Amino acid sequence: METLRYKGFIGSIEAELNENTLYGKVLGLDKGTLVTYEGQTISELKEDFTNAVDDYITHCKENGIPLHKSYSGSFNIRIPAELHARAAVMAQELGISLNAFVRESLAKAVM
Repeated sequence: METLRYKGFIGSIEAELNENTLYGKVLGLDKGTLVTYEGQTISELKEDFTNAVDDYITHCKENGIPLHKSYSGSFNIRIPAELHARAAVMAQELGISLNAFVRESLAKAVM
């Protein structure tokens, strides 16, 4: 999936073929926070995305709202107990924390 990036924010790129319109939303914001943008061309979409991000930042500053950027680096996952146990044992055997083990495993998987 292609994405837009600006000031640490990440935005999706979607297309409405019947309307011949591009649109998207800023990804990874808090639940209940929605920042969207649109355009007829990629250039228009990028411009509206950067304007939307700038507007979001301004809104947060003016209203004393903590600024939340896409993907803070912290997330929770649910996995089967057996997998959790095996990962914990492997981390222990490697002499690292479970967090470090998961971080290193994810890094290998996405590289």
